[in-house]
Amino acid sequence: MPRPCKRRRVCALPERRHFCSVEGGACQEPIRLTVDEFESIRLMDLEGLNQADCAQQMEVSRATVQAIYGTARTKVARFLTLGGSLTIGGGEFILCPSGNPGCGHCYRHCHKGGNSCEKNRGDL
Repeated sequence: MPRPCKRRRVCALPERRHFCSVEGGACQEPIRLTVDEFESIRLMDLEGLNQADCAQQMEVSRATVQAIYGTARTKVARFLTLGGSLTIGGGEFILCPSGNPGCGHCYRHCHKGGNSCEKNRGDL
């Protein structure tokens, strides 16, 4: 019996969740990027964290972050090259109660402050 999926910690939900290319690709099935995949791209590419720091922030193993990030990059590359639409939503994650995107302190805030983090079913 496989182990249940561990929910990933996410600082904040994305402000924009739907993207559409202006030209071509409209007939294709929409590409769905999960919130945890979005968070891995945000932490590693925008914030400049390495895999170990990203894993600590999301409260998963480094190997899990590597897998999440690889899947996310493939989806973004497919959207950029083939066009169509990209939607961000779903997945198994826990939303940080501070709600500050890129705060960098949400890990410490949630765990040292004694606050309980809201569990999210992953539907936006």
